[in-house]
Amino acid sequence: MFLVLAILVGALAAGFLAGGSLRSFERVHMHWWGVAALGLLVQIVPAPGLDASSRLVSGLIVASSYGLLMAFIAVNRRVPAAFLMFVGLAMNLVVVGANGGMPVTAEAIRASGGHSFEVADGRHHLAGEADVLVMLGDTVPVPGLGVVLSPGDVLLYAGVAWFVVAVMRGRFRENLRPPARSFQMYRGKHEPARYRPGVPATSLPGFGVRPAAARWGTER
Repeated sequence: MFLVLAILVGALAAGFLAGGSLRSFERVHMHWWGVAALGLLVQIVPAPGLDASSRLVSGLIVASSYGLLMAFIAVNRRVPAAFLMFVGLAMNLVVVGANGGMPVTAEAIRASGGHSFEVADGRHHLAGEADVLVMLGDTVPVPGLGVVLSPGDVLLYAGVAWFVVAVMRGRFRENLRPPARSFQMYRGKHEPARYRPGVPATSLPGFGVRPAAARWGTER
């Protein structure tokens, strides 16, 4: 948590130094806030123990959290650094789903300044021979803080910092949701027929008629 707060404070400081303003956040329209809140709440759900069956349940809990957050970012994919954050979450989802939790390497714990190689959190476990895709697990040490991150975490936090700075500087497009490509529902009887689904273009008035050329000058 301390690392996340430090990243946010650093991003805000960088945004101010770049001439940005917090007022720019008023123009950011995010959708599906409830999905994001649910995904974050799942992150703090108590995880079971470290035995094999409990690890499976823990992996499903963590994977569902990542899935909800990925859905939130996918809907808001036009915001700055959305792609970076989505890829980071996807990398974490893959390694957690494959191992029933996040594997942590002893080398990374040692390099971060940690002294205990016992992982008491049900969401993480010490990497072993049975784990796969360990390079995507918690292998990136943060010296001095005793914190170990995964490559996905690095991309995710970098994306969050990029998002904050870009928004503060006003470097973003309006986050409008695109119209549905299927199941477009009713659009109103007063809307022009050419915009209504199910109306063939060949049945519309004027189809195939080339517009008359404009006449210039004075007619006689």
